[in-house]
Formats: sequence, C-alpha cells, structure tokens
Amino acid sequence: MADVAHFPVCLELAGRRCLVVGGGAVAERRVAGLLAAGAAITVIAPALTPALAALASEGRLLHEPRGYRHGDLAGFDLALAATDAGDVNAALAREGRARGVWVNAADDPANCTFILPALVRRGDLTVAVSTGGTSPALARAVREELERYLTADYATLAQIAAEARRELRAAGRAADATAWRRALGPEVRGLIVEHGREAAKRRLLELLGVTVCA
Repeated sequence: MADVAHFPVCLELAGRRCLVVGGGAVAERRVAGLLAAGAAITVIAPALTPALAALASEGRLLHEPRGYRHGDLAGFDLALAATDAGDVNAALAREGRARGVWVNAADDPANCTFILPALVRRGDLTVAVSTGGTSPALARAVREELERYLTADYATLAQIAAEARRELRAAGRAADATAWRRALGPEVRGLIVEHGREAAKRRLLELLGVTVCA
C-alpha cells in the first residue's frame, strides 16, 4: 500500500445503506462510527457482541444471523469487513469491485477500496490521521498525541466559529484568512475555559471586526 496515494474525503452517509460483515469488537467500533454518521446499517454475522445485539433489539441496525454469501452486497453503498477471515475479506472485496461498492477490510489493506483513518473528534471538529494503511499503530500513536493537545474547549471553539461564520454571511460581511487565524488563536480558547462560551464568542466576533453590543 505504500506506493498508493490516497485521496482523503469525508463521506455523507446519512440514510445510506452500509453493510458490516462480522459481529465482534471491531464490528462494534465500525457500527458506532456509522451510526454517528446516520447510516442505515445491516450486520451479517453468526453472532453479535452484547452491545451490537442491544442495538439490533432497539432497531438501530438489522442483523442477518449467518455468514457472508456472495450477492450480499446488492443494494448497499458501502461495506466494511470486520472479521479475521482472509478468504471472507477477499470475497467481499471481489464482489465490491464487481458491483462498484467501496469495501474496507480491517487490518487487511490488500482487500480495501478505502481505508479508515484514526480519528480525533471534538464536537464538530474531526481530525483524521492516516499512514495509508502501512502502520495503524503509528496512526493510533499520533491520534493519542493529538487527543492530549486538542482539549475539550476545541468543541466549543468549533461551535462558535460556525455561528460567527453564519452571522457574518447573514450580515453580508466576510473575514479573510488572516483575521480568522487571529480570531481562532489561544486568546479565544482561553476565554472559553476561563469565562465561558458567550465571552469567547463576543471576543471572536470582535477579532473578526464585528462590533458586539454588551
């Protein structure tokens, strides 16, 4: 995989039909991410972990209690293999290529149409780390380092930045990249921690050139 250049994207999966093959701990993590994206999920596996079984009983995913069979990809937009069976991964990848369905196989880059990066999420802020599938351990280590740096106040910063952008647009105004870099610096993040969200938002708008009434 080292000689393959990947193009990073964020996919809109709300309402999209996504297939997960496997019912273990890896499948749990895949399902959690798909649920957060609003996907319509089907899991094919002879058995499920208690957490996945609970989601199935709540109607948050469909469960087919069996192994993968050729033809299972019909009608799906995306597929994720979460098994340790190389033959299943390869079969799913072959069917995916034939049907034009993107497939990811956990820890099996040779059978992937796309790879999943390590993620750091802080509210609407998402940072992805990838080594192109060559070293998941390194991607995980970098993610853990970023988690320590990107503290919880970044979630609030993302929210107020989005609100400020909408307010600028509504007023027919714009701020250049230099103004945004200054506005999103340490001063505003410090205000989030020390004085709260509204004080930080007022200062953010001031730094963007918007006069805020007290």
